[in-house]
Amino acid sequence: MGGLFFVALALGATGCGENIFDIKWTEARVDTVLIYSLARPELNLPSGFDFLSRRGVELHRPGATGVWDLALDTQDGQMVFLPPGALDIVSDAMILPLPGEAFDDVIEAPKDSTLYTRDRAVTVETGTVYVLRTHRGANRFGIPCSFYGKLQPLDVDPVLGTVRFMYDVSRLCDDRGLIPND
Repeated sequence: MGGLFFVALALGATGCGENIFDIKWTEARVDTVLIYSLARPELNLPSGFDFLSRRGVELHRPGATGVWDLALDTQDGQMVFLPPGALDIVSDAMILPLPGEAFDDVIEAPKDSTLYTRDRAVTVETGTVYVLRTHRGANRFGIPCSFYGKLQPLDVDPVLGTVRFMYDVSRLCDDRGLIPND
């Protein structure tokens, strides 16, 4: 019965000239954020980032496990991004550095998932764009999927243990496109 309802709904929507399931990413929402290294002594600073909710995450907070896509840490005096797998947390999140690429020129996430890092540190560098796949989350219809995005570090300060980066994330389920489509 429920399946028939959705078929009828889809057919009715296409009969009116528009398919409600043909979702497009129409508006870029490039934003910037500052996150803090896990090596800092304070426990109440956002050291992780959840690209789905577009917010920093305090990783020391109870219940934070699995609701973030990357963390910031300091290793051997360098700032590094840590996907959850690098901290033995099961997640679909992964990251891929693209050195020398311009943020606006990275228009699609590479399809080959073996290029991405899931379980080890990735050095943070200005002048590098990073493509990421998020942890699983629900799309606007409640269907679980991953989303793709990109980020570029703007300021990296190993002394203060901070990184400020700009980012944008597609809201289209499992779509590797990294720019809005008209």
